[in-house]
Amino acid sequence: MSNNQYKTPNTKWKKGSLFMLKPLGDRIIAKALAAEQVTAGGIVLPDSAKEKPQEAEVIAVGPGTQLESGKIAPIDVKVGDKVIYGKYSGTEVKVDGEEYVILRQEDILAILEGK
Repeated sequence: MSNNQYKTPNTKWKKGSLFMLKPLGDRIIAKALAAEQVTAGGIVLPDSAKEKPQEAEVIAVGPGTQLESGKIAPIDVKVGDKVIYGKYSGTEVKVDGEEYVILRQEDILAILEGK
């Protein structure tokens, strides 16, 4: 392998190219799940009326927060978890045409179980 193509636990292969985003500290990289396109009453929403999604699937997790003692406090979520995060939380990034959100652990409100 060449110098720029090494594998880490957070490496994902996409469309033949190497996709690498490695979160630092207590940060988490997640892919937002699609917003609802039809309301409970059956009304189809145009793109301009959709709210920003607040559910995401965790793609990569940083090592955790470094405490004053020097120890690392692990992050409570793991890759593959579906989470709910604050409406205006995180930083949106686009890599290889895919949109991701980089969150801090404190931005995650809950883990969706059984979904």
